[in-house]
Parts: sequence; C-alpha cells; structure tokens
Amino acid sequence: MVDDRLRHIAFIMDGNGRWATKRGLPREMGHKHGAAKLKDVLKHCKEIGVKVVTVYAFSTENWKRPETEVNALMKLFNSYLDQALEEFMSYDIKLKFIGDINRFEDGLREKILKAENSTANNSLILNIAVNYGGRSELASAFNKLIAEGKTSITEEDISKAVYTYGCPDPDMIVRTGGDMRISNFLLWQAAYSEFYFTDTLWPDMSADVIDEAVRAFYSRKRRFGGL
Repeated sequence: MVDDRLRHIAFIMDGNGRWATKRGLPREMGHKHGAAKLKDVLKHCKEIGVKVVTVYAFSTENWKRPETEVNALMKLFNSYLDQALEEFMSYDIKLKFIGDINRFEDGLREKILKAENSTANNSLILNIAVNYGGRSELASAFNKLIAEGKTSITEEDISKAVYTYGCPDPDMIVRTGGDMRISNFLLWQAAYSEFYFTDTLWPDMSADVIDEAVRAFYSRKRRFGGL
C-alpha cells in the first residue's frame, strides 16, 4: 500500500501503435487494447491506495497523425465512454477531462460532461488528458488570469488556473514504451515529480510493472530543492 508520499501517479500511455504493429495488426487495434488496459491499471492503483491518476490520452499534437487513425481514436473515445461509465461508477472513479474539449464534436462533448457529472461524487480521481498540451494549458491559464484582470501573476495564481486545480501535483510520472521524454505533458505540475520509464508497451502494462515503479519511487529521496 502507498502512503501520502505517493498520492498521484500520472501515466504517459505510449506504445499502443507499436504493440499492434509487432503483431501484424492495424494501429487502431493497439489503441483499442490500450483503452481496455486502462481499467486494469485503475483497479490496481485503487487497490494500493493511490488517490489520483492522470493519463495522457490524446495530445494537441496527435491531430497531426493520419486522418484514418485520428478518426479511429475519436470513434474509440466515443464508444469507450459509453461502455466504461458503468464500470467507473462501480470502481468509485471520479472522471475529469483536462484539455480543450471545444474542438470535439457536440455529441462527444456532451458525453464528456455527462461522464463528469455522473461520477462527481466518487473518490478516486481520474484525469483524462484529451486535446491536451502542457504549453497550451499554460497559455490558457495565463489568458484566464489576464481576463480576470490580473496585472501581476504569482505561482499560486497559475496553479489555480491550470486544468488540474484541486488535485495534488503528480508525485510520479510513468512513461511506457521506452521513450525517455515528457512530450509536453503536465509541464507546470511536473516540477518535482519523480519519473519512471519502462520499455513495457502500454497494452502490456501490468500490476507488476506498476508495483516496480512504486518500489522505485520509495527508494528515492525527494529533497524538493533542500538537503
């Protein structure tokens, strides 16, 4: 079980396409298997006592992918919300979508808002980053503060204006798929996060890999700039 040193884990869910390609499958099948894997990950995080989970589902840069793949991702997102909402309720998961959802079609936006409202009283917070980019988030936060009449902006102001306001910053960010970069994810919130990189592709993510990451987290001494 985790303690208050590890309240929030964020996942960069990388490797879906490569997982499918290795098996001679369309990349879309990798995304489908990756979406199904999220439920297992959430269940294990809840079992070990994690309070907040954030996942990087679709970035502002992902619109640059081939149109067929983007369309498949949007279709998958739509169907996932339909199928998973009942399970999220049974797992006591509170859904919050972070990112600019205005680019999505009306029907998808309505599903997003319905999912947030339906799960509002649950306990385990799941932030799903969709049409999200860390730089875009900061620009949005600054514009929000300017609109409020701020002429001098503090760190506290920014923390209150980013999408994750109300959640603790991620204590650990886990990236699957082998790449060792942050990819424009939670740039403000990750200032003192511990990072854990694994070659495991997201559809192969398991409780054992999560537990290994947790052990690595507790083996480190977090100084936050002190001694």
